[in-house]
Parts: sequence; C-alpha cells; structure tokens
Amino acid sequence: MAQLVRTQLLFLLVGVTAVWAARPRTELLSVCMDAKHHKEKPSPEDQLHKQCSPWKKNSCCFPNTSQEAHKDISYLYKFNWDHCGHMTPACKRHFIQDTCLYECSPNLGPWIQEVNQSWRKERILDVPLCKEDCQQWWQDCRTSYTCKSNWHRGWNWTSGYNQCPVGAACLPFHFYFPTSAALCREIWSHSYKLSNYSRGSGRCIQMWFDPAQGNPNEEVARFYALAMSAGALPRGLEPLLLSLALMQQLWLLG
Repeated sequence: MAQLVRTQLLFLLVGVTAVWAARPRTELLSVCMDAKHHKEKPSPEDQLHKQCSPWKKNSCCFPNTSQEAHKDISYLYKFNWDHCGHMTPACKRHFIQDTCLYECSPNLGPWIQEVNQSWRKERILDVPLCKEDCQQWWQDCRTSYTCKSNWHRGWNWTSGYNQCPVGAACLPFHFYFPTSAALCREIWSHSYKLSNYSRGSGRCIQMWFDPAQGNPNEEVARFYALAMSAGALPRGLEPLLLSLALMQQLWLLG
C-alpha cells in the first residue's frame, strides 16, 4: 500500500511540473506575443497608421502591419469583415482598433498563454477590456450583420477568405451577441472579457486611448503582473496541489 501511494504521489508531482511548465510567460511587461506578425521585442515606430498610431512610442507591430489592419481582406489574415453584407463604418472602426491592440500593444503580457497553433505559438486569454469599450463596440455594431458568434473558427475558406458556413444565417449582431459581455467574450475565443472597471481605473485594458495623455495600459499591465508575481497560482494548479495534500496524508498514515 505504501509503495502504491508513493507511486501515485510521484505521478502527481510530474503533473504539477507539467502544469507549471505550461504557465503564462514570466516576462509580463513590455513584451510581444510569439505570433504571426508580431515583432520579437517592442520598439518605437513613428510611421504607424491611423488607428494604430497610439502605440508609436512602443509597439509590437511594424508600419506595414498597421496599414494592413485598416484594409478589408488584408494579407494579415484574409478576413472579410463584410461577410454578411456591408459592415457599418462605426462598427468596423472597433474591429480595426481591436486589430491594432492585438498586433501593436506591448502591454498584454499578463494574459499571454502558450498555444499549439499553425499560425502562432502564443495568444491572449481573458484580457479585461474596460466596460465602456465593450459596450460601445457592441452598441456600434447592433445594425451590422454576421452569421457566427466565434470568429476564430468554422468559416468556409474555399474562396481564399472567410465566408459563412453552409446553413449559417446572416442576422443582426445582437442575435449572436445578445450583450456586450457576450461580444467581448465570444468573438475571439475568450481573448477578451468585459471588465467591471471603467476607463482610467488602472484595472482594465483600453482599446481606445489618447496617446498625448500617455498609454494607460502600462499601469494596468504593471498591476496585474504584480498580482501574479505576488503568489497567484498558475491556471489549473490548485486541484493538483489539493490532491498532493491528500496523498501526503495517506502516505503519513501508511
């Protein structure tokens, strides 16, 4: 019995090691994702285009990436915003800003996770977007149409760009995204989530900000990086630690 317990404990220790190895990266401040169009390290870019220009002082994107972010069906991902007819300009500007944040921001380190995907090795998960940014995004897209709630997967790519899958109905955004929280959470596979905090709180990431006032997301990244370094456990570790504690008790009793 004692030998069996020791063997099980060994396997649990191996499991903890595996979870810890898959934890979010340790470099959390002023970093770029290991993804398709990102730089290896952030640096100034004076020629960033239009809505990407707030990240000029420290950017993970190149000028050509920022230009492509403003195009329909650009070479970045061949994604067609108008897959259900014309997307309104008010709606599309949020998707451009979303692309700029994703490609250019060096302040997403606390939410970067490793992934095994053909087009990227890292992604963001559950970035807390300020509630006003989510709400305005949802409000401005209410009169546009789409046919899916998760835009990361399930498209028909036979034409070289995304088209609605067979049987998917084009309906107003609010059908697929009944709330602003649903929009931010679902559209890019939980890359974002709606925060209860407001812009300027220092506790949520802003898609929109005035660079003349500085980049507010630097403070937000520092706050969450500090919280993580202060002892927050990696995702999924708590159940394993509980199992270890129980096994240790059995071992001692044996």
